[in-house]
Amino acid sequence: MIVWVGSEKILSAIWPEWFGAQQRAFQAAIENGGQFAPDTRFLLTQIVCAAIVSVMSGFLAVLVAGENQRTPLILGILLMALGLLKAVLSWRYVPIWYHILFTAILILMTIMGGKLKTAA
Repeated sequence: MIVWVGSEKILSAIWPEWFGAQQRAFQAAIENGGQFAPDTRFLLTQIVCAAIVSVMSGFLAVLVAGENQRTPLILGILLMALGLLKAVLSWRYVPIWYHILFTAILILMTIMGGKLKTAA
């Protein structure tokens, strides 16, 4: 979660008029029930960030736990649960393809990160 939130903050600082504006508009829509018209590049950036953070999480989980069979799977399931919560909260604000793709990659990328640790 720290890496995810940190990556959003960094991207918002680098591109305040694009990423930052989209992030603020999304947050305002969630909090106030307003409108949000997401930019496709913003959504794709979120998916890429989710993939990178999930791979990092799987790698670090295996590094800390020293076990590569259950650890990335359990972490992937936990990340998917959080992804589903995010999908429920933002269901009406973003397209269905985003929800499906975002949620689907979480377990796969976490397991991939765990396998990277095994290979390293």
